[in-house]
Amino acid sequence: MNISIDFHTSKNVLIFFISFISNTFSAVSGGGSGLIQLPALILSGLPYYQALTTHKVATVALGLGGSIRNFKSLRNDIYILWQILFFGTPGVVFGTFIVKFLSEQYLYLMLGIFSIVLALYSLHKPSLGIHSQDYNINLRLNFKFIIPVFLIGILNGSVSSGTGLLVTFLLIKVFKMDFLRAVSLTFFTVGIFWNAIGAFLLSRIGSIPTNLLIILLLGSFTGGYFGAHLSILKGNKLIKKTFTLVCLLVGFSLLIKSIGLLL
Repeated sequence: MNISIDFHTSKNVLIFFISFISNTFSAVSGGGSGLIQLPALILSGLPYYQALTTHKVATVALGLGGSIRNFKSLRNDIYILWQILFFGTPGVVFGTFIVKFLSEQYLYLMLGIFSIVLALYSLHKPSLGIHSQDYNINLRLNFKFIIPVFLIGILNGSVSSGTGLLVTFLLIKVFKMDFLRAVSLTFFTVGIFWNAIGAFLLSRIGSIPTNLLIILLLGSFTGGYFGAHLSILKGNKLIKKTFTLVCLLVGFSLLIKSIGLLL
């Protein structure tokens, strides 16, 4: 009995598992799904901009999957949620318009170094993000948050890679949140709204392959939900370890990409 496996079917199954695994890690760490998923799309034969657009749309499903599991935890941070949307979204739009004027390799270099610094800082501070503290909103705290979140929004619209990790870290550092609380906010705001806007603006550049997008949406949503569920079960120590690992991997990946563009 001869068993033949259709090439396109096997490729689609592989893409689904890559999407599921990368988005599970992303849902636990608060970002970094593009580390595996975007290169996989490029290797599957898609041009860069088409792969980036498809990835952006898929990360909206990741945000939905992660947010559904953690939705109840968002109600205590509605004020900060609106700040991320109100001040970060214009940055995303601005970033998509200025991307062609920016030096891509230097942006990758800067973001790569910063991601590695975040990982080292996380290792150096064992208590970072393990326990949540109460915060009092004041003008000084607002400015410490809204200016960086606008700048991260610009990076999200132009570079894309690793910006969810930056928002997660910013929430922990400024508002003394634990990882689970910060990741929940990141996925609802960055994962759904920022990435939806970025995907819409990028989709005007080229078409998205529908058959591949459906597979990615399924892998992203289920991976996001499973990762969020795993985070709740295992707690902040697992999220912190995964965050540190993903920051390192994203950082080195961006550095390699930057060096490749410079050569």
